[in-house]
Amino acid sequence: MSKMEVGVMAGLTDEGDPFEHVGLFGLKTCQLANWNENLWRPKLADEMKKLARRAGVRIAAVWAGYPPPGVWNFIDGPLTLGLVPAKYRAERVACLKKGADFAACAGAPAIITHVGFIPENPKDELFKGTVKAVRQVALHCKRRGIGFWFETGQETPVTLLRTIQAVGLDNVGINLDPANLILYGKANPVDALDVFGRYVRNVHAKDGLYPTDGMNLGREVPVGKGKVNFPRLLARLDELGYRSELIIEREISGDQQIRDIRKTVGYLRRLVARL
Repeated sequence: MSKMEVGVMAGLTDEGDPFEHVGLFGLKTCQLANWNENLWRPKLADEMKKLARRAGVRIAAVWAGYPPPGVWNFIDGPLTLGLVPAKYRAERVACLKKGADFAACAGAPAIITHVGFIPENPKDELFKGTVKAVRQVALHCKRRGIGFWFETGQETPVTLLRTIQAVGLDNVGINLDPANLILYGKANPVDALDVFGRYVRNVHAKDGLYPTDGMNLGREVPVGKGKVNFPRLLARLDELGYRSELIIEREISGDQQIRDIRKTVGYLRRLVARL
């Protein structure tokens, strides 16, 4: 019997209770997302732990961003995103370690981030440098008793598998974002599970369309309106023994986001009930 639990993304801010957003949908788990390293303070981590306990919400992971620049396209993305660009690497390694400290203090089991456009060629110096940087962060996470999870999308499934194997640590895993594999034109997410399914530790419930030009990503759309085949995806995850969260991520704001998330909660719960 499947034990996949539906959750939602919740933004960390300096004030306010992010778990109120989770409660809007009657959910009890979330990913706590943040790009501002100045918020990664022990006092705020302790406050989040208390607020989550009070709300009855479990923090499934902390989504940890890093300092700019960051351009989300095919042209400047490889030069600016994640741990791949050498000129930003040291600063971002330090930032992600700080994020790991926050996550551990808040009681989260892992941090998640986009590592960037990891090169296909394992002999590329950028690949070697990226692996070294990931290992540094993952080792720090391991010392804090938490995991380091790659969010999929900017690399092919085989490249991600190769990177995980090269890092060689048992606390490294994958946050599967099926929409990103489509938005970046990297893979069919159901088929990708044949490559790296055993490393999936968390899932984003997000949908999207393939790119229609060579410069920009495809378009995110509400779950069930894009190219992600969620019935097949969840069935395959179930076959692989996945028993963790389905974290809804809708990258718009306002009332439409709330409406889309509500619909997605019902849709996913119906699919999970059939497994």
